[in-house]
Amino acid sequence: MSKKTFFLAGLLLLFACNRYPHSSSNATYGAVTDDSIYTAVQRTTFNYFWEGAEPNSGLARERFHVDGVYPQQDKHIVTTGGGGFGIMAILAGVERNFITRSQAFERMQRIVAFLKRADRFHGAWPHWLDGETGKVKPFSKKDNGGDLVESSFLLEGLLCARQYFKNGNAAEKQLAASIDTLWREVDFNWYRNGKNVLYWHWSPEYQWEMNFPVTGYNECLIMYILAAASPTYDVPAAVYHEGWARNGKIKDTTTKYGHTLTLSHNGAKEYGGPLFWSHYSYLGLDPHGLKDQYADYWENAKNHTLINHDWCVENPKKYKGYGADSWGLTASYSVKGYSGHAPGMQHDLGVISPTAALSSMPYTATYSMQAMKHWYTTMKDKIYGPYGFYDAFSETDNWYPRRYLAIDQGPAVVMMENYRSGLLWKLFMSCDEIQQGLKKLGFQSPYLK
Repeated sequence: MSKKTFFLAGLLLLFACNRYPHSSSNATYGAVTDDSIYTAVQRTTFNYFWEGAEPNSGLARERFHVDGVYPQQDKHIVTTGGGGFGIMAILAGVERNFITRSQAFERMQRIVAFLKRADRFHGAWPHWLDGETGKVKPFSKKDNGGDLVESSFLLEGLLCARQYFKNGNAAEKQLAASIDTLWREVDFNWYRNGKNVLYWHWSPEYQWEMNFPVTGYNECLIMYILAAASPTYDVPAAVYHEGWARNGKIKDTTTKYGHTLTLSHNGAKEYGGPLFWSHYSYLGLDPHGLKDQYADYWENAKNHTLINHDWCVENPKKYKGYGADSWGLTASYSVKGYSGHAPGMQHDLGVISPTAALSSMPYTATYSMQAMKHWYTTMKDKIYGPYGFYDAFSETDNWYPRRYLAIDQGPAVVMMENYRSGLLWKLFMSCDEIQQGLKKLGFQSPYLK
């Protein structure tokens, strides 16, 4: 399951504490209300990546269905993108004292050793891997090679881990060096296919037949920043501006409920799309003060979230259960398969995905807490299980599947931690290469020296 399936197919923010100063000596973060619920949810969701990980590789399983309704062989299929989110979740687990630093180090050793021997294609991993053998598991017939988007999500996590362990003891420094080697081996230039744009896939059997040049705006900003930042296979700034930004056409204003967006998805007039667009790249990339010629990324992500919230409160399609206590539309399991839920009469199917609100904690802390408390205190028996809130539910359809997806559990743990401590933001933004890549592309950020 993947967010790529989606492609292929006037309220005020009440917590001013969502913003924080970037000085390491005096940084303060939003005080968390109802801390016991917050910690319980974060810890239980973290366990998807700790107790629920695929045992041989140590990486996140693609999915886990508590109801048992899924093929037996899926138990050993790991997802590279969700694996990257899981790495960040493990670091958050140390910060919260869910596990010890030594436990995290041992798990990271296993993960890195697996990734070193696993199938790679010009340095990039495939979307799915067999956790027992390290061999590619085709996501679809022609999607049996490198997946640069999923690899970028994995690298986002790996670079956070590198920064976390690089100044530790000798063994930790060696782990950091091994991660650095994996990062340096990803050939971003290859995935240009000779053009000023990055392609999602390449297969040794089907070459470029998937034919998916990645243009914005969506969840893939992180891929272009990594490509510009690569110390070995960096791409020129023109790849970002001509490919991702579509020669400036990415900039397109839409206003809903008094909240203005300045970026569009390939010219489509939407209300920001599913919320994962404002999560995946920003698990490590701190949007506070992040700006370029196209957008203020904090403002765009915050307004994207507020539109999503306000749509559910207005509830124009009159779905049961929607409101200030239950909101959040993103790509997830749906009543009929899998769907990219989003504001709009066509994309809103009456399905709430808890990860949407939880992963938006940095943007809308009050509204996210309101939903989390409601779900935890009044709906827990229906929508909460061994690894936190289940992936999605619909009160309208009386649909409460007991199923999880790594790519939805991970952002919840990580963004809840970023709201609390900024941990993953600090780690990722401390990378010298990332800072240089951002400068190269014309970004401003408080982290840039």
